[in-house]
Amino acid sequence: MARRCELTGKGTLVGNNVSHANNKTKRIYRPNLQTIDLVSESLGNSYKLKIAMNTLRTVDKQGGLDPFLLKAKDGVLSPKALRLKRAIAKKTASA
Repeated sequence: MARRCELTGKGTLVGNNVSHANNKTKRIYRPNLQTIDLVSESLGNSYKLKIAMNTLRTVDKQGGLDPFLLKAKDGVLSPKALRLKRAIAKKTASA
């Protein structure tokens, strides 16, 4: 999953640079992706995920990685994040 957020699926977009003379040239808008260690409270481990920085703000706002993943739709998550979500759901269901 190159240049794609593992938690939200945000990827590159294509648009135009528009000059003062209204000349249009193609350009690429890339998300601000960083590799971040996020800690799962229920599993007790930290996991490296490649996420966009605005996703990190959302994760903090929702109270951490566990609540964010449990609310996230399966279609936007990467395979790694989906495995993590299932492990968290299994752990919280048994507790």
